[in-house]
Amino acid sequence: MRYAVIMAGGSGTRLWPLSRRGEPKQLLRMIDGRSLLQLAFDRVRAVVAPGNILVCAGAAYADEVASQLPALRPENLLGEPVGRDSLNAVIWPAAVLVRRDPEAVVAVVTADQIIEPVETFADRLTTAFEVAEADDRALVTFGIVPTGPHTGYGYLHRGRAVEGLTDVARIVEFKEKPDAGLAARYVDSGEYWWNAGMFVWRAATLLGQVRVLLPESHERITELAAHPERLAEIYPGLLKTSVDFAVMEPVSRGRTDAHVIGVALAARWADVGSFADLHAELDKDDDGNVRQGAVVASGTTGCLLVNADPERSVLAVTGLHDMAVVRTATATLVCPLSDSQRVKALVGEVKERYGAELA
Repeated sequence: MRYAVIMAGGSGTRLWPLSRRGEPKQLLRMIDGRSLLQLAFDRVRAVVAPGNILVCAGAAYADEVASQLPALRPENLLGEPVGRDSLNAVIWPAAVLVRRDPEAVVAVVTADQIIEPVETFADRLTTAFEVAEADDRALVTFGIVPTGPHTGYGYLHRGRAVEGLTDVARIVEFKEKPDAGLAARYVDSGEYWWNAGMFVWRAATLLGQVRVLLPESHERITELAAHPERLAEIYPGLLKTSVDFAVMEPVSRGRTDAHVIGVALAARWADVGSFADLHAELDKDDDGNVRQGAVVASGTTGCLLVNADPERSVLAVTGLHDMAVVRTATATLVCPLSDSQRVKALVGEVKERYGAELA
């Protein structure tokens, strides 16, 4: 049986102050009135039955997740008491599903991406399911066909093609986010895809790799699946690490008996991780400005102008170009769109100087 897990954790600090503690970016209704989580659910249900879709999110957001996704079964909402990075967000659902269905094949997608058209995504997701179903040693990942030398994404170095399948290949190395020169060389070589951070695997296969690579994590997550009432006791003590670092990278280097297969996804793909990304995705006026809420702009071009406190204020700007100006009831951010990746560090300073309630 095919299943899907949507990873909806994280706080999205690069979209502060829109996204903050209690209001993570994946739940903000900022794309035509819909959230990134809702868009992700709709993409997946094109291939997987709604009853077989799980969401792993912060327990504090469980009510809002349930409200936004009425088709989500209550038992399929896994609420993390604390964030423990992506490894645990994938192996906990895998352990839960193995107990329900030992033959479960699972797609893992994130709730902070925009992928269009949905038909292309559904076609490649189906291919990835077929690869994992046919090869019980395969951990399948998705490689986004690059449109340029982007420095904000990790890269997948692909090896030999898989016979009989279109745009499917072995992955021989995971690369961290490169500088501009190295990114250009990756793209010019034609041997690299962007790392989408999405996967398909047999749940039992993933857990088997974790048992080899991180036996303590395997033991504890198996115990949690057997005794969900111990969630608050077990989960905070799990090793905090990413699935790429803990599993995918060592498997690609031959550390276990499994292997990594990449499926190319030639689609419009955006990891909405900054205000520059958000500006690129939203509708603009004739001056290239994105305006949301009560906003007045004069002599301003190419800006993201968001007033999330429109009932009590107006956001007025003049003479700005290529800037993000974001106002909420408790904070205002002004920065060049080109520097919007640096907002995360700024949030850390806000937290240190003025307290976590404003961060």
